[in-house]
Amino acid sequence: MTSPLLLLDVDGPLNPFRSRLAGLRGYTSHRMRPTIWMSRRAPDSRSARRGLRVRLHPTHGPRLLSLPYELAWATTWMHEANTMISPHVGLPADLPVIEWPELFADDPDGLSWKTRHLTAWAAGRPFAWVDDMITPRDRAWVAAHHPAPALLLRIHPRQGLRPADFATLHRWAAGLSAAGR
Repeated sequence: MTSPLLLLDVDGPLNPFRSRLAGLRGYTSHRMRPTIWMSRRAPDSRSARRGLRVRLHPTHGPRLLSLPYELAWATTWMHEANTMISPHVGLPADLPVIEWPELFADDPDGLSWKTRHLTAWAAGRPFAWVDDMITPRDRAWVAAHHPAPALLLRIHPRQGLRPADFATLHRWAAGLSAAGR
């Protein structure tokens, strides 16, 4: 049996960017200049010079790697997740990356702009998708259009991944193994 995929977003799950707390327990703050973020800033602006504040937890990588999944990035950071995020959370620098044909494209059915493309990328394999923008509409669409089990786990962008989320991911994958999928 092949392991299920774990399709991982950065902002929200790993970087709780909506948190009002500057010092989230265990998180470290970094200033980064991802391409997508910089493309929306004037090059000489104060924000471009300072960079984007990204809060990351150094134990998230080892905890994710201990889960029975094949990890892949499903983020606007695309390949920069491997170079900018991975070193700070303890993930390998060569994880597969879903490359989006168009960022933030409007969907005719009101789905997340990622839903159809990442479902196609999964190519019929079981997957868990961890993101802060998942809606009930996305869950219903994936359930109706993806031939394998899928877990769409919405993470609150103020909290990031929490112990209960890791437990949910572990339980779901264990359920697949027990079912022989």
